[in-house]
Amino acid sequence: FRNKIHFKSIGFKYKKNAPLILENINLEINKGEKIGIIGPTGGGKSTFIDILMGLLKPTDGEILVDGINIHIGKNIEAWMKKLAHVPQNIYLTDNSFAENIAFGIRKDKIDFDKVKECAKIAKVASYIESCSKGYDTKVGEGGMNLSGGQRQRIGIARSLYKESELMIFDEATSALDKKTEEEVMDSIKNLCKEKTIIFVAHRLSTLRFCDKIIKIEKGSLNLE
Repeated sequence: FRNKIHFKSIGFKYKKNAPLILENINLEINKGEKIGIIGPTGGGKSTFIDILMGLLKPTDGEILVDGINIHIGKNIEAWMKKLAHVPQNIYLTDNSFAENIAFGIRKDKIDFDKVKECAKIAKVASYIESCSKGYDTKVGEGGMNLSGGQRQRIGIARSLYKESELMIFDEATSALDKKTEEEVMDSIKNLCKEKTIIFVAHRLSTLRFCDKIIKIEKGSLNLE
């Protein structure tokens, strides 16, 4: 992924005889761009993101990365390794904060300085450091000891730790208050200038610094 992602005449439906969820979507996302996505529930946002991530294969058209179809051969595996996805509901294990941020990394291989920096950017470091065992504190099964906003910030810190080329924030700040959301977004924008980032949000104000804002509604895509 050196130049651009190209949605080329994309159409999608879940069943053969079902109506199209997305129809004739054409879009170019340049490397390093910050793209905001808005639209009503059921308008096609989630389907668009799933297609971008390679979880769904288009019914019509192609997803091209630098001219290469991601669904040919083993391209899809390589593509998925380049992504970090932060959903609205974060999966957390009953392990420490550090292990949940450096998710999938063996404990003895975790870079704790990097964990702390990512937590700081995600505005959750002060809370973690106030806990009895700091970054070694267990979060509880599914993050049962945390608020929704704290779980989301752990998810954001996790995506930053992964250092992926494409980062997708899918309603990932919905549980944050407006001030914290703005602080997190500003940090991400300033520290991830070379990253390509997709933000899905309901609040247009969340997306104020994006290079493009796209509205997906009734299966169609329009630039705001």
